[in-house]
Amino acid sequence: MASQRLHWGFVVIVFLAILSFQASASTDASDVIALQDLYKALSNPPQLKEWRLDGGDPCGESWTGVSCAGPSVIYLKLQGLNLSGFLGTQLHYLHSLKHLDVSSNYIVGEIPYALPPNATHINLAYNYLSKSIPLSLPGVELLRHLNLSHNSLSGPIGNVFTGLQNLKEIDLSYNNFTGDLPSSFGSLTNLTKLFLQNNQFTGSVVYLANLSLTDLNIQTNHFSGVIPTQFQLIPDLWIDGNQFHIGANYPPWNYPSDNGSIGQNFNGPPTTESSAMENYIKVNEHKKKRLGPGGIVFAVGVVALVVTCAAIFIAMRIKRSRHSCSIRTTRVASEVNPQLLPPRSPSLLFPTHIPRICHNRNEKNSARKSFLIYKAPVSANIYTLTELQLATNNFGEENLLGEGSLGSVYRAEFQNGQIFVVKNINMVSLSFQEEEQFLDVIWTASRLRHPNIVTLIGYCVEHGQHLLVYDYIRDLSLHDVLHSDGYKPLSWNIRLNIALGVARALEFLHSTFSPPISHGNVKAANVLLDKELMPRLCDTGLAILRPLTSNSVKIKASEIAIGDTGYIAPEHGEPVTDNTKSDIYAFGVLLLELLTGRRPFDGSRPRAEQSLVKWASSRLHDNESLIQMVDPGIKRTLPSKTLSRFADVVLLCIQPDKFFRPPMSEIVSSLTSVLRKFTAAKSGAMEGAEVDPFERSFCSTYSRFITSPTPSYISV
Repeated sequence: MASQRLHWGFVVIVFLAILSFQASASTDASDVIALQDLYKALSNPPQLKEWRLDGGDPCGESWTGVSCAGPSVIYLKLQGLNLSGFLGTQLHYLHSLKHLDVSSNYIVGEIPYALPPNATHINLAYNYLSKSIPLSLPGVELLRHLNLSHNSLSGPIGNVFTGLQNLKEIDLSYNNFTGDLPSSFGSLTNLTKLFLQNNQFTGSVVYLANLSLTDLNIQTNHFSGVIPTQFQLIPDLWIDGNQFHIGANYPPWNYPSDNGSIGQNFNGPPTTESSAMENYIKVNEHKKKRLGPGGIVFAVGVVALVVTCAAIFIAMRIKRSRHSCSIRTTRVASEVNPQLLPPRSPSLLFPTHIPRICHNRNEKNSARKSFLIYKAPVSANIYTLTELQLATNNFGEENLLGEGSLGSVYRAEFQNGQIFVVKNINMVSLSFQEEEQFLDVIWTASRLRHPNIVTLIGYCVEHGQHLLVYDYIRDLSLHDVLHSDGYKPLSWNIRLNIALGVARALEFLHSTFSPPISHGNVKAANVLLDKELMPRLCDTGLAILRPLTSNSVKIKASEIAIGDTGYIAPEHGEPVTDNTKSDIYAFGVLLLELLTGRRPFDGSRPRAEQSLVKWASSRLHDNESLIQMVDPGIKRTLPSKTLSRFADVVLLCIQPDKFFRPPMSEIVSSLTSVLRKFTAAKSGAMEGAEVDPFERSFCSTYSRFITSPTPSYISV
């Protein structure tokens, strides 16, 4: 009997061990989503063995370059694999990732706006990345090592290092950055190594004076002014090739003026163009012993070997670069998903798509045709009317997704299997100047690449038609979920994540561009939810086209506007040059909508409760009234402190005087803090808050929602 019990005990232990092993091999759903998006953006390269688009277990199946701790991906190292394409838009789903290394490849496009939030090492060196550093970088608070060297990054870098107190090494060398150094450099108290050589930086270097640097290279820029005295304390310093002020008695320390080198501190830059951060050659001859004859011979031999290797390396780089240029034209144009395309040359991206405008012989139409071709947004595909007719079944009723204030919206399925959305903007007959205005709007919209903004894929301006092609996000809006009986209530955690996603999209519009871009029509119906319930703002910046629409469309728009009066800011109708403050007010109303589950304006309620803002404003200051305002479906799951902090954000956004509304960057910071504190409270069951045991992860692949009873889509 005892032996039998022992036998069954052993079987149970083995069975539990097998289950434990299987559980440990299952990768987090959010990590799988991020890696699949990256794989797709890189054009499914065969070098990434075991990688696939249909599910998979990156941790359990040992995907190339992927290392895990339990079910979480913590290292992603894909350096030197000849990868081409883009970095996708979902890297921020890698919540546990510590090291990201995709250096020494042929990756193009922009650095994703949202990066892995807990990364400590990011290395994107030796690629062909363009634009600048994303303004969301301060959100990667644990970042210690950042290497963006040897790319095509350009423009002023902005205050992207604010709050990054953990940064120890930064390499931005061999790019095309311009402008003065931002003040946020001065806050990097733990920075020890900084490499900025071979850029176009200008102005003073005073922000670097008080940093505890051991390595500083600012060669070959356009820095000017004085050289900080503190620089003489930096052991490895390279500063020549700038325009510093050099006088008879300045600087008051050894500065050989014949070659611009810093005497005992300066002994030349690296002998190759390798990454300064990782392969920097530090030579401090004054610290070394004198060499004997044998040592000299050995040193000469080493130098000769290094020079030879450097020559071979440079030759290989030139050959590799030429080969890359020869294949990239076809690869970028034909293999990459259009929604990920950055602004590039039309001749590279769309050699076969030429806009077909009506062919009249008069000079006016000929000039218009030339103008439209010239003004074509280089990052948006140009479709013919025939292509879109075939994809939408000739704009048939069965493909109609909805009617908006700019026209009808259709589902479009192309012959290659891709599914997009076509918005038919019903215009009046446009003048030459109005046609220019339309294309200016499209050109702006084509630049909006953000994970929380629906991507403009292309457009068509043929035979008087004005059609826009967007990425397809499924027929589900935030308005549907909040105000339809066909859906279970969104949990408070998901509502906070939706609010933060929309806030980040607006921050991107308001802070990235000069002049800032306003959305112009922030409302729940314009927030689409993808399969992971990630919010995507649609129709961004298109509200300006309303005056150009036909009378029938304007009548429809006026009907839609009646239900949207609750989003309208008090300053509506006043002559303004910056509508971003109106966006912030509308966003505050959206926050109220998420909190209460009520519509912004509801004519079926008593007069005192019809306007959500008027009804809620006086109650947001009182804790008891605040608790009573909460959507009944989630009332039991909210800690009181979290609720109070959220109400503070709402009050700031809906200030009657627009000048008292904070910028979106501050709102994003506040909402991020609210979400973190709520997560901490939920984990510790603080304040007795009840947590929904069935609440899904915001990034889970499983949804709790039943099918929408009525299709809904874009409704500007």
